[in-house]
Amino acid sequence: MFFSHLRNFTYPHHLIDLAFLVSDSKDRTLQVLSDMLEEIQADEDAKQPYGEISIIEKDFGQKVNQDVESRHGFAAQASRRKLMAQARNWLLSAALRPYHSWVYWRDVDVETAPFTILEDLMRHNKDVIVPNVWRPLPDWLGGEQPYDLNSWQESETALALADTLDEDAVIVEGYAEYATWRPHLAYLRDPYGDPDMEMEIDGVGGVSILAKAKVFRSGVHFPAFSFEKHAETEGFGKMAKRMEYTVVGLPHYTIWHLYEPSVDDIKHMEEMEQERLAREKEDEEKAEKAKKVKEQFGDASSQWEKDKSDMQNLVSEEKKEAKEAKGAKEAGDRKQAANMEETPAKMEKKEKNDAAFAKKAES
Repeated sequence: MFFSHLRNFTYPHHLIDLAFLVSDSKDRTLQVLSDMLEEIQADEDAKQPYGEISIIEKDFGQKVNQDVESRHGFAAQASRRKLMAQARNWLLSAALRPYHSWVYWRDVDVETAPFTILEDLMRHNKDVIVPNVWRPLPDWLGGEQPYDLNSWQESETALALADTLDEDAVIVEGYAEYATWRPHLAYLRDPYGDPDMEMEIDGVGGVSILAKAKVFRSGVHFPAFSFEKHAETEGFGKMAKRMEYTVVGLPHYTIWHLYEPSVDDIKHMEEMEQERLAREKEDEEKAEKAKKVKEQFGDASSQWEKDKSDMQNLVSEEKKEAKEAKGAKEAGDRKQAANMEETPAKMEKKEKNDAAFAKKAES
C-alpha cells in the first residue's frame, strides 16, 4: 500500500529524497523496506526512481505493544508521544539537507490520498499545512469516521485545563480524561466543501504534515517533553505558532487512514460471524425438512393449487348456470305479462261477438 503511493506521486520523483527510520522492530520490516526501495530505484520507468534514499535503524526503547488498543490507550499516550518525538527529531537531523525546501511527513498506513497531494499542499505556500484525515469503517460501524483529532484550534477550556496540570503533563485529544472542547479540523469536514479552504490551527496531527524546511532550521522541532502541556506533533504546532509561523489545516481536503479494528470491533465481528453461521444452519435445516415433506407427501403446494383451480372452475360453472336460469325466468315472466295485457281486449271482443250473435238469433 505505502509503496504504491510512492510510485503514484505526481511530483517529480528525482526531486524527492526519501528517509526512513526503523526502530524497535522485531519483524522483517528493514528487509522488506530495503527490497521494495531497491525495486523502485531499479524500475525501467525513468519517472519512478527517487533521489537520495536513507534508511536509518535506531532503537528508542519502545515498550508499548503495537496492537491498536495499546497504542491508542490513554495510559500510554504521554510516554508514547514523547518517544515518537525523539524518533522524528532523530530522523529529521539525519535526513535534512541544506538544499531541501520542504519536509513532508507521511504515515505508512495511509490508505487513500490524492496522487497530487504534494503539489496541492505546496500551492498554499504556508509554513505548516495538514489535510483532514478520516478512516473508512465497516457498514455496521457507520461507514466512515474522523480519524486524526490532533489538528485543532485552541480553546479557553483547554487553556484553563492546562493551568491545572503538572508541568510534565501532556494533553491528548479524543479522551474523556481531557475534555478540551476544541474545534477539531476533522469534525468540520464537508464532502462537498472547497478543498482549498484554509483554517488556522494550533495543534497538528502527524499523519500527513508538509512544512517548509526553514521552520525546522529555525529551531522548531517535535518536543519530546511537555511544551505548553503538549508533545510531539501537537507540541510542534504550538511551537511553530509561538515562533509566528503560519499553521493551517484544510477541513475539506481529506485523505483516508487504514481501518484497524479494535478489540471490541473484533469481538463484534466474531459475534456477527457466529450469527451468520447459525442462520445458515437454520436455513439448511428448514430446506432439509421441506425436502423430506415433499418426498413423503408429494408436492402439497401443487395439489393445493390444483384443488383451488378446480373449486374456482366449479364456482364459475354454478354462477353461469344460475345466470342462465335467471335469464330464462325473466324471459318467461315477460311473456306471461304480455299475455295478461292481451286478455282484456280479447274478452271485450268476445263479448261483442256474443252480443252480435244473440241479436242475430232474435231476428
